[in-house]
Formats: sequence, structure tokens, C-alpha cells
Amino acid sequence: MPRSQRLTGLAAVLAVLSLAALEARAATDGGAAGARRAADRSPEGIWKAAVPPTGSMHGEFDGNDPIGVAAGERIAADCSINWVDPDSGKLYCFSSATSLVFFLDAPHGWLERARRQWRRLGAE
Repeated sequence: MPRSQRLTGLAAVLAVLSLAALEARAATDGGAAGARRAADRSPEGIWKAAVPPTGSMHGEFDGNDPIGVAAGERIAADCSINWVDPDSGKLYCFSSATSLVFFLDAPHGWLERARRQWRRLGAE
């Protein structure tokens, strides 16, 4: 893989992880701004118009985003954004559309990395 593609993939992982960290910080923020940001992310919003009922969909990696898992982090996803591997029929859940877009550039490569990291995460 050319160096520029490796850097692009790394940038994607860092962007997803940064977004997840910001969302986690906003969720724990006790101020009015934190509450407003939390309300903006409610499942009823336009971007989450079709959120599946909790527990109704079970993706690989315990429902964690494969891009995050590939980077060694557990980023929970609600499966409203998902992809089914046409070869195996397995369901993968994504925390954001951005994550899915980067994943679709090389799905089998991301899954290979995620599986390796998932084994390491399970050992923790």
C-alpha cells in the first residue's frame, strides 16, 4: 500500500477517535452546553431518523465500530449505520457515516486489522 494511502487511513482513524472522544466529553459535561449537545444527538433527530430498537441488532465486535476496533478502541454503535458483508453475511455497525465511508474504501483490510485488534482487546 502506498504511503499516501496509509496516511489517509490513519487520518480517518484519528478523526473517528477524536469525534468519539469529543462526544464522550460532551456527554459527561454537567453544564447547559453539555445538555444542549446531548439533546442535539437525541435519536429523534434528523440524522438518526431510523434508529433500531435497543438490542434488536447485533453487529460483529459486540456492536463496536470496526474502524475504532482496528485502532484498538471500543466505540459503541447503535447499528443505525451498518454494512452487511456480502461474502459472510455478517453485520457490522458504525458510529458515524464518516466511519462507514472510510471503511468502504477497503473493507476486507479494515476487517483484518479489526479482527487482530479485537483479539488484543479481548485479552485486556
